[in-house]
Amino acid sequence: MQRVEDVARVRRKYEMLNSMLSERTRRLWAATEAEAIGWGGIGRVAEATGLSHPTVARGLRELEDQRSTTATLAASRVRRPGGGDKPLKDKDRTLVADLDALVDPATRGDPESPLRWTCKSTRKLATELNNQGHKVSPQTVSVLLKEQKYSLQGNCKTKEGRKHPDRNGQFLHINRLAKAFGKRGQPVISVDTKKKELVGDYKNGGKEWHPEGMPEQVQMHDFPDPRVGKAIPYGVYDINSNEGWVTVGIDHDTPDFAVAAIRAWWKHMGSRRYPDATDLMITADSGGSNAARSKNWKVALQQLADETGVRISVSHFPPGTSKWNKIEHRMFCHISQNWRGRPLLTHDVVVNLIANTTTPTGLTIRAKLDKRSYPTGVPVTDEQLGALNLELAAFHGDWNYVIAPHA
Repeated sequence: MQRVEDVARVRRKYEMLNSMLSERTRRLWAATEAEAIGWGGIGRVAEATGLSHPTVARGLRELEDQRSTTATLAASRVRRPGGGDKPLKDKDRTLVADLDALVDPATRGDPESPLRWTCKSTRKLATELNNQGHKVSPQTVSVLLKEQKYSLQGNCKTKEGRKHPDRNGQFLHINRLAKAFGKRGQPVISVDTKKKELVGDYKNGGKEWHPEGMPEQVQMHDFPDPRVGKAIPYGVYDINSNEGWVTVGIDHDTPDFAVAAIRAWWKHMGSRRYPDATDLMITADSGGSNAARSKNWKVALQQLADETGVRISVSHFPPGTSKWNKIEHRMFCHISQNWRGRPLLTHDVVVNLIANTTTPTGLTIRAKLDKRSYPTGVPVTDEQLGALNLELAAFHGDWNYVIAPHA
């Protein structure tokens, strides 16, 4: 809504002033409007006036050059230095302080500020300042914020939660074990579930090239169709060969589903690349369908070990460190990039987009749809737990363990 209002306002001004402006003054006027709007101003002014983005950007650079060169400013003045109306912040001595208190109420103002729990747009800030007795417009608020070194910023993901004392030790353990497996020619895989995706003509983040004025038409609202459900991609990334496998499920993300995806990777890719393998190392997060504390996960892995005759070594990343799992930044991020701006109309579309994801470094991925049902809440019996051929590591056996096949 703010964008529409900005574009309409600038367009009205431009229609009144255009005939009186030269090429340079038109460029500089457009630059001042873009600067007053703030973030996104260049695009909105360009949309309203028909000027190109580079033209408006050039005007902004010229304004900066004029500000930094006193001689240029003095030579271009119509009235003597010091003439004209004084800045609003000089006439209204409490304006800047009151604005600071509204923008940052927790540290500079009243914790009960009326804008503490609302989006602090320039329009709302101007409204509240006017309620306090100031006479100020949203454009002036934008200028004052820039002068006070405020800027539009998103949230920054830096907090990982409470740091586990053995976090670095676990990282070193995983690294040593993975290197040892690689030297012996044994496979090392990273596994995880990618974000569940809506299937249908729903908006997907990102942009894709289309003929001008002909964007892909999608639903106004993202209400999932219960008849179609969601796509659940579970990935297996082979660290040594830079290859991946993704099983796309349609039911639930359970331990049985996770191990079924690993089984499919072994059948179609792993056993062929490592025909003489006796061991398999799996790195995984501590939660989700492959949780470190999940009994169903270990029972399903025991079944896989018995089927393949391969010893399965599992190492979990400590809680809160899932971003270090290699599958996240070596495979999943490229899949998201490949289908950006494209609605995932059917499960087959999801599978095809995943399977056609490649990178300049040689990443290849195979994908398959799994239509089977994976019920939740399946109990684990004492007999199943007693049958586990489980070996806990000396260092954090809750994170590191081996499941060996029965003789």
